[in-house]
Amino acid sequence: QVQLVESGGGKVQPGGSLRLSCVASESISSLYAMGWYRQGPGKQRELVARISTDGRTRYADSVKGRFTISRDGAKNTVYLQMNNLKPEDTDAYYCNSEPSVFLWGPGTQVTVSS
Repeated sequence: QVQLVESGGGKVQPGGSLRLSCVASESISSLYAMGWYRQGPGKQRELVARISTDGRTRYADSVKGRFTISRDGAKNTVYLQMNNLKPEDTDAYYCNSEPSVFLWGPGTQVTVSS
């Protein structure tokens, strides 16, 4: 079973940046589109960014122009560069295939607050 481990979260001020990483235990980048999702307490998990096997990207309207998803197949890693962070970006962030087929990892918490 593929394991996914997210990292890179933290607390930043509004306007700040973070880079999230998601490492997969197996090489899956050539087989699956990958996504970054976020979920807050009492909210449904939301897909915020997606990258296909051929590198095409898609973003939720709420993060378009601020977030960038990328992948490094050699490192089995998917990244999410988050710029100009806003308080409403505060959530736990997870990666998975899109659609999600793997067990969810522990996630990484992002808190945007002054």
